[in-house]
Amino acid sequence: MAGFIGLGRVARYSDDLILFGMPSDLLQPVTLKGEYVELVPLSMEHREGLMRAVEDGEVWQLWYTSVPSPAGMEAEIERRLGLWRAGSMLPFAVIEPGTGDVVGMTTYMNVDVGNRRVEIGSTWYAARVRRTALNTEAKLLLLGHAFDGLSCIAVEFRTHFMNYASRRAIERLGAKLDGILRSHAVMADGTLRDTCVYSVIAPEWQTVRAHLRWELTRVRES
Repeated sequence: MAGFIGLGRVARYSDDLILFGMPSDLLQPVTLKGEYVELVPLSMEHREGLMRAVEDGEVWQLWYTSVPSPAGMEAEIERRLGLWRAGSMLPFAVIEPGTGDVVGMTTYMNVDVGNRRVEIGSTWYAARVRRTALNTEAKLLLLGHAFDGLSCIAVEFRTHFMNYASRRAIERLGAKLDGILRSHAVMADGTLRDTCVYSVIAPEWQTVRAHLRWELTRVRES
């Protein structure tokens, strides 16, 4: 049965990714639970765990990312919660079930309630869980909740043109490149960002879901 943790609904997914709960508001906080990852509503209680996680790999030092430093973590949590209150973001903390450690952040962002569209983005992980089943299952849970629970018509992914690792990871999910927004944004260091825009649309979800499940099966059998 569905339950409640804090302010958010709990969505537990079986092997068939059946959502238990009321699929209504795209901005309703929800906890998504899987075998390798739990995505829980972000709160200031996650600050210290996130500070430890971001130190693993020091990804904030990559010039083409927008990852908070340990010193900037509190402000970043406040920024994300502010965007949730403003109606454009649903932020999550990423939890490793086996250890209970906070290992990253992710969001539904640029939420378009009227057109039932969201972007999965502002994601980062501690180095030790990158390129593992945790990320694959996190995307499976987020896509599943968006399409099966919230009846979205499309889910976007965006990344810096120069972030080749991120682009490859998005493409491995089965998302397709919609295009490149040239000189789309000014980065903190003053450089201009070309943004690669990818998406999965509702008719593609069944195929993408099958692919992600297969990827997780490979992990279990290895």
